[in-house]
Amino acid sequence: MKHYLDITAIDHVQSWIDQALQLKVDPFQFESLGKKRTLCMLFFNPSLRTRLSTQKAAMNLGMQVMVMNFGSEGWQLEFEDGSIMDAGKAEHIKEAAAVVSQYCDILAIRAFASLTDREQDEAELVLNSFKKYATVPIVNMESATAHPLQALADAITITEFKKVERPKVVLSWAPHPKALPHAVANSFVKMMQLQNVNLVITHPEGYELDPAITKDMSVEYDQQNAFKDADFVYVKNWSSYKNYGKVLSKDKNWMITQQKMQLTNNGKLMHCLPVRRNMVIEDAVLDSDNSIVIEQANNRTFAAQLVLKKLLGRYEN
Repeated sequence: MKHYLDITAIDHVQSWIDQALQLKVDPFQFESLGKKRTLCMLFFNPSLRTRLSTQKAAMNLGMQVMVMNFGSEGWQLEFEDGSIMDAGKAEHIKEAAAVVSQYCDILAIRAFASLTDREQDEAELVLNSFKKYATVPIVNMESATAHPLQALADAITITEFKKVERPKVVLSWAPHPKALPHAVANSFVKMMQLQNVNLVITHPEGYELDPAITKDMSVEYDQQNAFKDADFVYVKNWSSYKNYGKVLSKDKNWMITQQKMQLTNNGKLMHCLPVRRNMVIEDAVLDSDNSIVIEQANNRTFAAQLVLKKLLGRYEN
């Protein structure tokens, strides 16, 4: 594996899940692997779980970690080739990526969607520009269209908690006061397509995800009908894909409630966090025994650790 940009980098999902669970049993079993190696983490957008879990994962492997927040600490980057840099952008990606590559052994990047230009977001300008000009492996810590570290953690979590061989998994849209990207939902759908699960996607009309990703997956516009007999309910808001980046509805009837969860098969509640309480999910659900959002967040460390471990393999003698 040269980079971890999307879950397509995973050659065998179940094997990866098994390896991550082994790391969870003994997180320090490979602590010498990253000795004298450095992870550089570049954040173009805020982070809590992704930053801390990835940093912890690197430390578990014995790596040194450098973190830079580009929004407040770095020069504004120019990504277009041939541009005349006579305005606000002080540094070109060609130099920035090449220079950063000299300072680290693995480069991790987080850069959200603009939600204003679908074509540009799908081109993954920031991530692919670093891929083009950097000389070290790159990890996607959430990009405009994908969050493969989260999706791997989600798969680990479902494996840990499932009670049946082929669980019913519901991906449910929920209301949110502002437009959110599609990255988490995209990667979750793609991951579930590789798993032995019955995936049902539920959302109001107009919130269909990219059809190139959902393909022939089942979509249910009646949320309560979708919840019937579900083993897992994964909750996430996203903006419209067709009317790109638009908030078409803030219908509070789509909030996840205890009443709706009672329709499930004693289903487990999942959310990538952060979550707006009593807007996306009510307190009674988040604070219930069926909520596994904290365990899910914990698995972010071992998802990231497995990815870093595999990328460090290129440096082994």
